[in-house]
Amino acid sequence: MYGFYGRILFVDLTRRSFSFEPPDDNVLTEALGGKGLASHLLLSLNPPRVDPLSPGNHLIFATGPVCGGLIWGSSRYGVFTKSPQTGFYSESYAGGRTPEALDAAGYDAVVIKGKSKTPTVLVIDPQGVAFQEAGDIWGMDTYESEDEAIKRFAKKSGNRRFRTGAVVIGPAGEHQVCFSVIENDYWRSAGRTGAGSIMGSKRLKAIVFQGDCRRKLADRNAVKMFAKRLAAEAKEYPLVAAYKSKGTPGMVKVMNEAGGFPTRYWSEGTYEKWQQISADALHERCEVRPRACLKCFMACGRMTKVRSGRHAGLRLEGPEYETIYAFGGLCAIDSIEEIIYLNDICDRLGMDTISAGNLCGLTIEAARRGKIDYAIDYGQVDAIAGLLKKIAFRKGIGDLLARGIRAASEEWGLEDIAVHVKGLEPAGYDPRVLKGVGLGYATSDRGACHLRATFYKPELSGMIDPDAIEGKAAMFVDFEDRSTLFDALILCRFYRDLYPWEALCEIVQGVTGIEAHKTRLKAISANISNMVRKFNIQEGLRREDDRLPGRLYKEALKSGHQISEAELERMVTDYYRLRGWDQKGRPIM
Repeated sequence: MYGFYGRILFVDLTRRSFSFEPPDDNVLTEALGGKGLASHLLLSLNPPRVDPLSPGNHLIFATGPVCGGLIWGSSRYGVFTKSPQTGFYSESYAGGRTPEALDAAGYDAVVIKGKSKTPTVLVIDPQGVAFQEAGDIWGMDTYESEDEAIKRFAKKSGNRRFRTGAVVIGPAGEHQVCFSVIENDYWRSAGRTGAGSIMGSKRLKAIVFQGDCRRKLADRNAVKMFAKRLAAEAKEYPLVAAYKSKGTPGMVKVMNEAGGFPTRYWSEGTYEKWQQISADALHERCEVRPRACLKCFMACGRMTKVRSGRHAGLRLEGPEYETIYAFGGLCAIDSIEEIIYLNDICDRLGMDTISAGNLCGLTIEAARRGKIDYAIDYGQVDAIAGLLKKIAFRKGIGDLLARGIRAASEEWGLEDIAVHVKGLEPAGYDPRVLKGVGLGYATSDRGACHLRATFYKPELSGMIDPDAIEGKAAMFVDFEDRSTLFDALILCRFYRDLYPWEALCEIVQGVTGIEAHKTRLKAISANISNMVRKFNIQEGLRREDDRLPGRLYKEALKSGHQISEAELERMVTDYYRLRGWDQKGRPIM
């Protein structure tokens, strides 16, 4: 089948063995690659109710059929497993340059199970797998780990098409912090739901991917012309200019003006000092240049160097909007340089900044309310930095926080103020202001996720009233279906305005040869959604899990914005009906 390698690599870390199998063509036709293929494999292979940190939990890396080719926004990979943070389905995606190395190894998916006796680095290429000892790399931060893995184990090649890249974990993943991430290209993170801890539990420090394989396309000329036309047309899109000039930090201004910028651990919707942590502040006070993944003309990344102060010379790609919200808003830090400093700590240790910032905010509230005796408060950067390190190495109070928000809030008697869905904390969009985002948080496969449908876009742009309830689920399902197809192809979300259904039909048909039309593509998306829902139900998901935290129903923002439990339940009921699920949220098949 065009667009696929026709090979899945299976790796057993316990036995230090590997094998190849072809994917089922029917699965590829009905679910494509990426999230579709990986979800099928996870549902088929994972034992029901398996402990996420046990050898029996599978860790799956996949690229989509467009990776390594001509399509803009395609240099991305996905990692799929059962989450230690939520106990449900886990998916995370990352860009950069490494995805094309992963793809060039020549597999539609890499499936890893078992547990190594000693710290290990895998080297994966078209011929298979080499198992390398990594005892002296274990303990290194993510930057050092990536450098060492490539330096020691990568093979050299004079072929200009030969790609090399590595994915790694840091100390947080080694200590199985439930929200630890997998990093590549230093600053790119498969960042949510704790896939890094799965690598840590398997004593897998890094994977080096290499190769020069390339997918065969059904109509290479048609795909080439599509990409050329898009690049020419995109020059006129305001979205492209906005991302290139401001990156995601531009959302700090947007969300504060909308009144939905979560502040002081979800108690307020606007941070009075937001201008000091905005995109303008970043560009005025630091050296910043746009940075792009391969196959991208948006260059949304901010390659940043701190100019002055105690962090002068600190350099990283970022911070992204979500990191600014998590530390600048939730923890009330009013310096963009200090947020960069905390971002760097999380990247080096290998932790998700959204969960990390939320947990620091909860800890601040616990200290303020006398639930714990710990010296920390809003705006105290060094105390927050120290807490992040305690979490990564599971020292003192960090051991509890490493288990996640449900464990910490229960231990401290703060379940009534803890903000999460299924154990995953939300992104920087308050659902009391953007009610469709609330539906997304409630029903997302992986917990309170803003990216499964990116529904903040239509609500902020005026496509639909943010306060509306009637008819909201119908628009949400269409956005979610298109996003799910993005994840089957594994495309960057920021191309959502450039790839409407018609464009996706062109891409799928040109790459795979499948006769593509909107109805068929929506059926593929629905099939993937049903597979993931079945996986979650197998792991114990109930309708009661598809809800927002009670605090968000009970507490209105100072602006008067609020969302009621009845409003959320109405949207969820409509969503189930449109998905073809029963009243308990179970697919009817």
